[in-house]
Amino acid sequence: MATYSRLPGSVALITLQNPPVNALSAAVRQGIVDTVQRALKDPKVTSVVICGQNGKFCGGADIREFAGPMLGPPLVPMIHAIEAVDKPVAAAIEGVALGGGLELALGCHYRIAHSKALLGLPEVTLGLLPGAGGSQRLPRLIGLTAALDLITTGRHISAAEALKLGILDQVTDNNVVDQAVEFVRRVAGQPLDSRRLSTLPCPPDVDSLLDKAMVKVRQRSRGALAPVACVQALMAAASLPYTQGMEKERELLTTLFNSGQARALQYAFFSQRVVGKWSLPSGASWDNSAARPISKAAVIGLGTMGRGIVVALALTGISVVAVETQEKQLAEASQAVPAMLQREAGRRGLATPPGVISFSSNLQDVSEVELVIEAVFEDMSLKLQVFRHLTSVCRPGTLLCSNTSGLDIDQLAAVTQSPGLVVGMHFFAPAHVMKLLEVVYGPRSSPEAVATAMQLGKRMGKVSVAVGNCPGFVGNRMLKPYLEQANFLLEEGATPQQVDEALEEFGFPMGVFRMSDLSGLDVGWRIRKEAGLTGPGVESTRTRQGRRYSPLPDQVCEAGRLGQKTGRGWYQYDGPGGRVARSDPWVHIFLEAYRAEHDLVARSIAPEEILERCLYALINEGFNILQDAMAAGPEDIDAIYVFGYGWPRHHGGPMFHAGQVGLGRILERLQHHHHNHPDVPHLKPSTLLRRLVAVGSPPVQKWREFINKERVHSQL
Repeated sequence: MATYSRLPGSVALITLQNPPVNALSAAVRQGIVDTVQRALKDPKVTSVVICGQNGKFCGGADIREFAGPMLGPPLVPMIHAIEAVDKPVAAAIEGVALGGGLELALGCHYRIAHSKALLGLPEVTLGLLPGAGGSQRLPRLIGLTAALDLITTGRHISAAEALKLGILDQVTDNNVVDQAVEFVRRVAGQPLDSRRLSTLPCPPDVDSLLDKAMVKVRQRSRGALAPVACVQALMAAASLPYTQGMEKERELLTTLFNSGQARALQYAFFSQRVVGKWSLPSGASWDNSAARPISKAAVIGLGTMGRGIVVALALTGISVVAVETQEKQLAEASQAVPAMLQREAGRRGLATPPGVISFSSNLQDVSEVELVIEAVFEDMSLKLQVFRHLTSVCRPGTLLCSNTSGLDIDQLAAVTQSPGLVVGMHFFAPAHVMKLLEVVYGPRSSPEAVATAMQLGKRMGKVSVAVGNCPGFVGNRMLKPYLEQANFLLEEGATPQQVDEALEEFGFPMGVFRMSDLSGLDVGWRIRKEAGLTGPGVESTRTRQGRRYSPLPDQVCEAGRLGQKTGRGWYQYDGPGGRVARSDPWVHIFLEAYRAEHDLVARSIAPEEILERCLYALINEGFNILQDAMAAGPEDIDAIYVFGYGWPRHHGGPMFHAGQVGLGRILERLQHHHHNHPDVPHLKPSTLLRRLVAVGSPPVQKWREFINKERVHSQL
């Protein structure tokens, strides 16, 4: 709703009320229409201020209304009516003016904001474009270049930047409503023609700016429709009269709104909320497990990952003891970490980093911290040694966390005095930048420990997802069959470029082989050695431990080709540390020789088979994870893959994508490929997938309910 009051001095104050961010629901829109009409009819009112309740102007459209028919007055005519008012109307912006909230403000004649307010048009992140005149009014106000940046990226900007761009008329540190009231009193009676943005000319598209932008956006968007449509809407603003530009905006919005991509992006948005509502097998969950406050933490091991974790903690204001027993590594880290912290603080707009970091080579110095994150080399014996030491050094009640990508958390907990206080915190590199955090609970992890790790991840700006303790947890467990299929495709006739091109055309920022070169081929090689799959004494066959195995990546590593770090891997680079991947004749000769050695006849492999083999094997393992209760629901898996593994957001996530393709289709293609490759267990369709198909392939939002019912039924 929206309330109306008349202040002394003939100013009408309209206050939006729809907690928590005063979204533009049907009731709010109706309230705005009614109160604006009331202000127009009141002869004592000479000017109007629109504000939001509880320090928030407006967070935009009510996304919950997207699922059904639009009720109440439409937004576009409402904003046009505000702009047409012959009394000055000012938006008093506190907190946020995002999406439709900013479009509402652009329909006002003046915009006054608090210095801490954030503004933006983030519709593109939901698979849409600004559909209430934002794509037409904003370029008329600030020019095409600035509007292009804001609309195609969806980024939020500060009040200071908005003032510099010309979006705002005034910024204040004081009460913004008082400032806006004073402002409109001063301008009452002045002509408003130049303040109505829809009547202003749009700057011309000089030097084909938008044509060049379209080329870049198509490359960057990797198949996403919304960024391209945003550029098309700006082209309309630059080339058509306002009314025709609005019609084009409406047409583009309708197309996007009905697209599967918009549904995928909105699903991804809501998934972030769902994954915070974690639960343990015992039934304990977020709503009955209080997190401990953490003010002092320690990080053990200052390699690349450990340094990033130190920075991520310090940026939250936590005091950090950073421990490294190797003197050379400690000296390097003590120089590198402060510089990393300063750079990241600057990027986030923080004048000074809030946390305090102390460096030490002595594990005894962690005795007074409340939480320890171990980030040493990914070796179980080394981690066990560290945990034995920590349990004797730390005071009782200290939470002990391991940054491991797949080792058994229960083994680590078993060597401590308090197994319930041990959890995994699987960060992704670089740890101070990447959004994902897998919080791994073992059978003895307490709800309090999990809640504390989840809350700490949230403080660090992470999307924290609680996952069960199994080899590879969720993300890397699903990655294994994906990588396997890519290697098998090389054996059968594909090239690294063909596999990568198919995956990148789907929307991944990097194909599997480019990604492997970037990460370092020796990482997986070391894991396979520890698992007894390769190394001295292991016969070089294509079957290991009773299943099909490809020794291709092992042999590439044995040739000294470890990826970008050595300048050679699946691709060749300009030198060690090079970034530009180029086809390498050595790899093609190597693959031909390998196939000849194993009597393999190369065949032509279509991009469709590449996608099915790689993506459906990954998706199938996701169903196995849900069946094994290692993830609470499909949203958890999808959040992990979107935020940690580069899954394209406009495809929602692997489990959402399975629903979009059709579970019956996924099942049929897995059966087909498993029939052709019976020695590959990961292609055998999951029992859960079969059951979901048998009950009619319910939508992804219903899977959690189905899984829980199945679980209860099996326990009876």
